[in-house]
Amino acid sequence: MQAARADTLAPPLDGHPRARLPAGGDEDRTRADARHDALFRRVLRGCALLVLAALLGAALSTLWGGREVLFGQGLRFLSSSVWNPVTDEYGALAPVFGTLVTSLIALVLAVPTSFGIALFLTEIAPAWLRSPVAMAIELLASIPSIIYGMWGLFVFVPFMARVEPALSATLGRLPLVGGLFQGPPLGLGLLTSGIVLAVMILPFICSVMREVFQTVPTRLKESSYALGSTTWEVVWDIVLPYTRSAVIGGIFLGLGRALGETMAVTFVLGNSYDITSSLLMPGTSISSSIANEFNEAVGVHRSALIALGFLLFVVTFVVLLVARLMLRQLSKREGN
Repeated sequence: MQAARADTLAPPLDGHPRARLPAGGDEDRTRADARHDALFRRVLRGCALLVLAALLGAALSTLWGGREVLFGQGLRFLSSSVWNPVTDEYGALAPVFGTLVTSLIALVLAVPTSFGIALFLTEIAPAWLRSPVAMAIELLASIPSIIYGMWGLFVFVPFMARVEPALSATLGRLPLVGGLFQGPPLGLGLLTSGIVLAVMILPFICSVMREVFQTVPTRLKESSYALGSTTWEVVWDIVLPYTRSAVIGGIFLGLGRALGETMAVTFVLGNSYDITSSLLMPGTSISSSIANEFNEAVGVHRSALIALGFLLFVVTFVVLLVARLMLRQLSKREGN
C-alpha cells in the first residue's frame, strides 16, 4: 500500500512537500484517445467525401457521355420535343415535361393522403390499431417498383380505361380545366402514371410525417386541449408549426423518389413523345425513355439518352436545392 502510494508522489524538492503527479499510464491513455479521435474524424470525413465524389463522378460521367448532343445541339436539345432516332434529331422537352407532370400529380395526391394517415395514427386511432397500420405502410415501401408497374398495367390500367369516359363527361366539360381530362379511354397516360407514383411515394412521406408528429411534446398538446382547442386546432396550431421543417423535408424526399422512378412509370405511361394538355393521353419520362431505348441505342442516340440522364441529375439537384432554401427560410422565421 505504501509502495503503491509512493509511486504516485514526486521526490521532495528543496524541502517542499511532496506533489502528486499523474501516472504514466493515464498520459499514455490520453494520447491514445486523442489519436483515436483524430483517426475517427478522418474516417468520417473520408466517408462524407466519398459520397460527394461518387455523386460528382456520376454527374460528370453522364455529362461526358452526352457531350455529343449537349454541346452539339445546345439549347435546341432542351427546347425541342422532336425525338427521331432515324434522322438523329433529339429533344428532351417531352421527357422532362412527362417527368415533372407525373411527379406533380403524385405529390398532389400523396401529400394530403399521407398527412391524413399520419394524423389519424398519432392523434385519433386507438392504440391497438396504430402498430398494424404503421407496419402495413412500411411494408408498402418495401415492394419493388416493378411489382407496382405490373399491378398498374394489369389491374389499374383497365380500371382507368373504364373510369376515363366518366372523367371526360364530367370534369372535361369544366371551363378552365376541362382540357386536362379530354382524350380516348386508353387507361395509359400521365394521370395513371401519377396515381401509381402517388401510391409508391405515399409510404415514405407518411412514415416521415408520423415519426415527426410523435416528437411533439405531449404537454404542448394537452395544454392546447385544456384551453378548449379541437383536434384540428391542435394539429394546425401546435403540431404543424413544431414539425414544419421535417414535414417539408419528407415531402421533398417523396418528390425525389417520384422523379427518379423508372419501371413502374414505364409500364403505365404509354411512352409517347407527344406533348399534350390532356392528362389522359400517353407521355414519356426521362427514366422510362432511357429504360426503353438504351439497349438498342448507338452513336448519337446513346449520347442523347445519356444526356437525358444528366438532365435528371440537374432536375433532382434543383428540387433538392429548392427544398434546402425553403427549410433555411423557415429556420430564419422560427429564429433558429
